[in-house]
Amino acid sequence: MNSMKREKMLILSGSLGEGHRQAAKAIVEASALYRPGIEVKVVDFLEWIHPRMHVIEQYCFLQWVKHFPSSYGYMYQKTRTDNTFTSILKCFSITSLQRLLRLLYKEQPTLLVSTFPPASAAISLLKEKGMTDLPAATVMTDHTDHSYWIHPFTDLYLVGSEGVRASLQRKGVAHHKIAVTGIPVRPTYSQSISISKGRLREKLALVPDAFIVLVMGGGYGMIDKSFIKQLQSDTYPDNLQFVIVCGRNGKLLNYLREELRDRDNIMLTRYLERIHEWMAAADVLITKPGGLTTSEALALQLPMLLLEPRLGQEKDNAGYLLQTGVANLCQIDNLQDQLQRLVQQPFILGEMRGKAELCKQQDSARQVVKQILSMQSDKPEEKWVHSMQQYA
Repeated sequence: MNSMKREKMLILSGSLGEGHRQAAKAIVEASALYRPGIEVKVVDFLEWIHPRMHVIEQYCFLQWVKHFPSSYGYMYQKTRTDNTFTSILKCFSITSLQRLLRLLYKEQPTLLVSTFPPASAAISLLKEKGMTDLPAATVMTDHTDHSYWIHPFTDLYLVGSEGVRASLQRKGVAHHKIAVTGIPVRPTYSQSISISKGRLREKLALVPDAFIVLVMGGGYGMIDKSFIKQLQSDTYPDNLQFVIVCGRNGKLLNYLREELRDRDNIMLTRYLERIHEWMAAADVLITKPGGLTTSEALALQLPMLLLEPRLGQEKDNAGYLLQTGVANLCQIDNLQDQLQRLVQQPFILGEMRGKAELCKQQDSARQVVKQILSMQSDKPEEKWVHSMQQYA
């Protein structure tokens, strides 16, 4: 290796939640705009470390958060700060570290980026053991200060808000290691806000003058049946149109097709790659408070009604969004009246859009890329290559 080697960014993401992957995708797209010619590779950390088990791990995680959210919440709070238990969870077997080293040797990156807490932990441990000197950045995809994001040998944290910066500093992270960039969303979100709602609604076959309510349950389509039951009411305003995005949850989509077959004001759809267009065409978003989805809504100044947060990071996100005034809690038992109020009093949504304009991070993905590239050292990175000779 030599100092003239071209830049290559290796992003370690994860499949336990759609947000980690979407953040990685946003960085890839922004890199192509901000630094044309830089090579960027995204790798699913769990798939690489556990090639035979990662699908099972993903399934078990999904069942856990879906059926036992209270136990997930308990574990989240139990590990919020560093303690003996979190230290055990952050440990990695030597086999896992060796596989990560093989990945570094194979890809030969000049920069390491993580959008997934276990990957951040593994990278920090490699650096602690002197197996790599590569600059390492962690992109936090929630408005939280949870300990599993925080590791001693992380060089840079990219965070979504000043509140997170302050929380990390209270936990001992140096000020110069933190940059407030916003949670990275794809550049298309910044572009979509300039397109008129009328044009988008015509393109998407939406009712031009309807009040559009976009409903999302994340990539896994986690929407409670208690919410679905409310949609079966016939007391909604006449000009209301729902668009329900079921994500990759085919079972939910089939269930809704059966349960809502008599409702002509409800449109059902699977996972949408161009979801930014649907967000830009909507009047309000009903969603669980995931970090990426809500950041995408902020980029488009789309007011939000938040479904009851069930997971620890969702509660942290909801706290931030409610405090800034860009969202309200979704009152499921009184959903018809809540939506009727928004239809009849549009100034409420106008105030929320104004607050979203004040707190959104402009071109967040571009800012993330700029900060990551600022870590690039002029010195050749050789130590990790020497560490890997035995595995070549």
